[in-house]
Amino acid sequence: MKPADTAQLLTEQPNPASAKIDQLSTLDMLAVINREDRKVADAVTAELPNIARAIDGIVVAFQNGGRLFYIGAGTSGRLGVLDASECPPTFNVSGDLVQGIIAGGESALSKATETTEDDPAIGLRDLLARGFTAKDVLCGIAASGRTPYVLGAVAEARRMGALTLCIACSPDSPLAAAVEIPITPLPGPEVIAGSTRLKAGTATKLVCNMLTTGAFIRMGYVWGNLMVNVQPKNSKLLDRSLRIISTATGVSYQEAEAMLRAAGNNVRAAIVAWQEKH
Repeated sequence: MKPADTAQLLTEQPNPASAKIDQLSTLDMLAVINREDRKVADAVTAELPNIARAIDGIVVAFQNGGRLFYIGAGTSGRLGVLDASECPPTFNVSGDLVQGIIAGGESALSKATETTEDDPAIGLRDLLARGFTAKDVLCGIAASGRTPYVLGAVAEARRMGALTLCIACSPDSPLAAAVEIPITPLPGPEVIAGSTRLKAGTATKLVCNMLTTGAFIRMGYVWGNLMVNVQPKNSKLLDRSLRIISTATGVSYQEAEAMLRAAGNNVRAAIVAWQEKH
């Protein structure tokens, strides 16, 4: 990519609202950041129709034995891995059902290794190494929408006939053009020019939250707005499980404890058993 091309990216533009942020008091500095962060939710709102299409596609894939894969480099890759890692404890699903792939592998989660993001062949290789198939869904994440590592993986997924989507925070990007369902929230230039861990990162996190939460709601993993697939593996989760049972059924906390034991520590089963008796 030529330097002139990079300079035109929305995520690389200087932000007039924060031009003198280094001269402000700490409180005024935070006020600038906060005002800019408010723009993120509106940017995501504009993409809700595409996010809904993506969720419906993910659900179809899940119902047919497919999985959801995120792939990205740097901050984008870390956010995909984060969302994937939260699905098993939240929804009690297999760790294989939602997977995050980051350029540079696991070590890149804590130490930046962005050099690998320039090679599309590595993205393709890393995708195939996970056993990706045509039944799966690939979500490429790149704030710039131009990361070669991600584009290489997306091209292979399209060749295989898999559903592809993306999260990009720049308009008219190569990544958006390469996928079937582009999700392109545009929160504007960053408070610190080019630091896409800020507004672009927040927008990406919000979209990832919606993709997996929405898909698992559609799959029936949520009862009302209760996380009924929670696993009571520690004292915090046990307390949460009992409160969920109590809320769903109207029984006391103590009764919920007995119901949970009778159901083999399965929150959903405890609620279903109660409903069958009433």
